[in-house]
Amino acid sequence: QVQLVESGGGLVQAGGSLRLSCAASGRTFSNYVMGWFRQAPGKEREFVVAISWSGGSTFYADSVKGRFTISRDITKNTMYVQMNSLKPDETAVYYCAARVGAYITGEQRLYDYWGQGTRVTVSS
Repeated sequence: QVQLVESGGGLVQAGGSLRLSCAASGRTFSNYVMGWFRQAPGKEREFVVAISWSGGSTFYADSVKGRFTISRDITKNTMYVQMNSLKPDETAVYYCAARVGAYITGEQRLYDYWGQGTRVTVSS
């Protein structure tokens, strides 16, 4: 099993920045992908960004390109997303997820492990 723990959520004003972290522990794999998803109040969960753990390839949702940056620290088994120029409609619970394999995707049904989420509130 893989355990994922998110942190870094909080309240920020529109236009501000936050950095979320996701620490992974437990079983490790030679190839896996980690990603961020978010669920706004009353809406379905949606893909934000993903990264290939071994090669560092990334895949962003169009809505966050140029504003969010995903990264990982292999030595700490931790993934990050730096979120800049945040908008009120990006208020959501942000979830970290991991899937076994090298294929980077935004399809949440393909992710095997999920964290509990961290809440981000963007005030206007």
